Amino acid sequence: MNFDLSEEQKLIIKTTKDFVKNELYPHESLVERNGFLPKDLIKEIQRKAIKAGIYAANIPLEDGGGGLDTLTWLLFEKELGRANYALHWTCVARPSNILCAGTKEQKEQYLKPCISGETWDCLAMTEPNAGSDLRGMKSSAKQNENGDWILNGTKHFISHADIADFTIAFMASGTESTPKGEKKLITAFFVDKGTPGFEIRPGYENVSHRGYTNSILEFTDCRIPNENILGEVNKGFEVANSWLGATRLQVAATCIGRAERAFEHSVNWSANRKQFGQSIGKFQGISFKLADMAMEIKASNLMVLEAGWKYDQNTVTDSDMAMAKLKATEMLAVVADESIQIHGGMGLMEELPLERIWRDARLERIWEGTSEIQRHIISRSLLRNIGG
Repeated sequence: MNFDLSEEQKLIIKTTKDFVKNELYPHESLVERNGFLPKDLIKEIQRKAIKAGIYAANIPLEDGGGGLDTLTWLLFEKELGRANYALHWTCVARPSNILCAGTKEQKEQYLKPCISGETWDCLAMTEPNAGSDLRGMKSSAKQNENGDWILNGTKHFISHADIADFTIAFMASGTESTPKGEKKLITAFFVDKGTPGFEIRPGYENVSHRGYTNSILEFTDCRIPNENILGEVNKGFEVANSWLGATRLQVAATCIGRAERAFEHSVNWSANRKQFGQSIGKFQGISFKLADMAMEIKASNLMVLEAGWKYDQNTVTDSDMAMAKLKATEMLAVVADESIQIHGGMGLMEELPLERIWRDARLERIWEGTSEIQRHIISRSLLRNIGG
């Protein structure tokens, strides 16, 4: 197996790394302090990202995006992941790949403006009583006699819905009988901001990813035309599974980027901080931490890149992606904590990014599937192979 990066991949990594250092890092303190992204700052960084050729890099070339393969995209995500999440996700947007599943007309209306930076999208799946169990969603879509769909229900924890111009809402639209009982069928709909019956309310305050907001979405007799269906009726899960599979790997890659940033601070601090007449890195209590952190980061990196490579070969499994996401997110928690321990009291000060990385790390083991869900996926794949 060849572990070398291509010249193009090296250039993408360098371009992204330089952009993060020069255009994102300088604004982190502002966002962390105020808890929001000023609109003029978003537009300023967005223009620079488009000029640098790193905006909408995940979207295929034929649809007008950067056309990165999955492996290269994850290398790109890792570098972006070093910075404050709101800055890199909002200002260097990667529109949801699920938009590529739209019709020609839907791509023209929804995908292309996202690629050019004119609009933003968001996905609405999670509900107050349907988090990991999406089949338990209560939000519904019922077709009326005119062929339109009437949406009702509540979604919450919907990321950056406040700035999004439209949402892709997943709604229970029917049921089917299975050997395990009745199962809900799901349909995905494009819903434009400002549609009567569609309201976006501020979400919850949280300790992770300051500036990256979440919202509550209310649908009250919201009428949507039939042409706003993404994919097919009752095939919402199928379209989601086809186009959103690598999002767990994206989370894992950004975690590795943050872990590497924390680790670099820890190595430099250990080499330069003097106590009892010598660098603290010479003490076994510190040096062994560094060794363990280095191994965990490398192991996580290899798992994510392997899964990304297999994704491009169409050989990746749910278990591969679950392992990569689980390993990287739990690794970040350990590295962030140990980095603060190495720095002592200074590690908790806002002058360094460590306390932010430590806070942000907590969310990663929850969204895009909790650690427990990932372990369930892995264990079921092992037992299923032998009939368990």
